[in-house]
Amino acid sequence: MKPEILSIENNLKVLNTKMSGAESASVWILVKVGSRYEKKDLNGIAHFAEHMFFKGTKSRPNAIDISSIVDGVGGEFNAFTSKENTGFYIKAAKKHFDLIMDLLSDMVLRSKFEQAEIDRERGVIAEELRMYLDTPVSYIRDLFEQLLYGNQPLGRDIVGTLDSLKNINREQFLEYLNSYYNPSNMLVSIAGGVEKPLEVVGKYLGKMEDKKSKNFSKVELEQKEPRVKLFKKDTQQAQLCLGFRGYPRGHKNRYELTVLNAILGASMSSRLFIQVRERRGLAYYVRTGVEEYYDTGYFVAQAGVEPKNINEAVKVTLGEFQKISLESVSEKELSKAKEYIKGKLILELEDSKDVAAMFGMQQLLENKIRTPEEIMEKIDRVTADDIKEVAKDIFRNEKLNLAIIGPYKEEGEFVKILTLG
Repeated sequence: MKPEILSIENNLKVLNTKMSGAESASVWILVKVGSRYEKKDLNGIAHFAEHMFFKGTKSRPNAIDISSIVDGVGGEFNAFTSKENTGFYIKAAKKHFDLIMDLLSDMVLRSKFEQAEIDRERGVIAEELRMYLDTPVSYIRDLFEQLLYGNQPLGRDIVGTLDSLKNINREQFLEYLNSYYNPSNMLVSIAGGVEKPLEVVGKYLGKMEDKKSKNFSKVELEQKEPRVKLFKKDTQQAQLCLGFRGYPRGHKNRYELTVLNAILGASMSSRLFIQVRERRGLAYYVRTGVEEYYDTGYFVAQAGVEPKNINEAVKVTLGEFQKISLESVSEKELSKAKEYIKGKLILELEDSKDVAAMFGMQQLLENKIRTPEEIMEKIDRVTADDIKEVAKDIFRNEKLNLAIIGPYKEEGEFVKILTLG
């Protein structure tokens, strides 16, 4: 499976991944813009715009006109907004590829952004924001990023705030689209049974005028000791994110960190799952994850525990971080982690939607493709010594951060226990 990189005259790149025997076609239109590109007073405009693309175009005036087309061919469609990119996809039978491109391009190029519809959707997004704020298991990760990045674009919520949403109107949307929705800042990623996509893509997107897109400001990082951020909320379960500043996207240690993540908390047989849930019964869920941005990143453990048990959960988690930086993992545990990662990757390759997204995100954000074979080879090269060295590099007090949502009054009580060694 080898993606083919193509382009049309206006500098729009097209990535096509042919999948043997596939009867489906998945198409993503990806744009290199997200919430970190926003000014504070317009925080949330990227996510708001994503919603508005589904509200009607000149030829398909409302949301039902759009959704009925996809439903009419048994397809599926959706979109997402992250801090560094935005994406829209449709998946349907490959014979409907022309229709897929017609609809996606119509949404991106000719959405109406009517003020009345904007005002209605503003209320919908306000309720989405309230839902997140009232769902600690979802909001804790946002709180952790607020702790890491503060009052910078990376530290703000993707959805925005109730105040910033009030500032967004049709004029701001049109300026936003003109600044970022340009061919050289976009990518069309296709996977499935499409043989020659260039003519169809050119028919629908070839007339877009290219121009230089705006960029984001680099994040400023300064930390010398462990930090705590507390969001007081009367809950039956406390949520915590305990983690460290890590590596930016494309760092040379990314594969070592991927394996380290698998060992510590990516599965039901990982170290934290065994120690926190199975042996002590402190949590229903506990997991770890890695986040990469252009110029920074982090490694984090997340769990939900009974409020009275939070100190113990923090201490146990810190203990596992400390242990893996001092003692080499066994060859058996290392091999299991590698096979877990490779197995998950193989499962992703069976769905044209996931394939188009995986390769498309690499090309959009890194300007290169890492094939599954290359990724697996890099994973196989990771040694126990590599894991230990990366753990020592990342798991340090001056990089340590703890975010908590729960019925607590003082951050100081957590600062006292927040230390390695």
